[in-house]
Amino acid sequence: MNEFWFYVVILFSHIIQGITGFAGTLLAMPFSLMLVGPAVAVPVLNGLGLFSGVYVYLGNSKDVVRKELLTVLEVMIPGMILGVWLRMKLTANERLLFIILGVIALLIAARGLYDLVIRRGNGMPSSRSAAVRWTMLILAGIVHGMFVCGGPLLIGYLTDRFDDKAQFRATLGTSWMFLNGLLLIVQIIAGDWNRSLLVTMLIALPVLLAAMFIGGRLYKRMSQRLFMFITYILLVISGISLFLK
Repeated sequence: MNEFWFYVVILFSHIIQGITGFAGTLLAMPFSLMLVGPAVAVPVLNGLGLFSGVYVYLGNSKDVVRKELLTVLEVMIPGMILGVWLRMKLTANERLLFIILGVIALLIAARGLYDLVIRRGNGMPSSRSAAVRWTMLILAGIVHGMFVCGGPLLIGYLTDRFDDKAQFRATLGTSWMFLNGLLLIVQIIAGDWNRSLLVTMLIALPVLLAAMFIGGRLYKRMSQRLFMFITYILLVISGISLFLK
């Protein structure tokens, strides 16, 4: 039964991803950790993120800004390696892993809600200084290595680097193609993948495609600001739920 609800979480979290453009994995990860544990949640959600990145790249490769892409990879990959190491060290203490991700989810939700409600912005992560941007990029690598959900932090860096939405989306999506691909290689070498996980992944792929289709349709009809608000409320709920696990 837990595996069924895992697919439901993938569906609804990635519908939000299709509408807002980010936070799908971050929304899915807390509930997935509780439903199926990190040994299943981390590699499967990483695989789905890789698939999404390839999907974006194939349709938008001409818009990728290679200079920014290289900067992201050069900074995030060492952070990811550190993040993978930290997750391996903490695997025996799932409670601590849950608390760390819960704190991350609540901090991102608080920042997003502040931007939406207080500043009346669009809810997308943003930064003000170069020091903040670089810090967010380094932390994005560490968080992505640990939980495959460094997206909001990476977006916090990229929002100050792009005025063109097509370039922003293409460069972000291509980043996941490389970063999640590297994580997949690390996971395979570490022996994290087996036949059972592969079956789970194959079942999850059509769920992801359905979510992307639904999210794309809803994006055209409904306010993105409303869905950003829903996204951050869900992050608050998921973050708090991790403390109660």
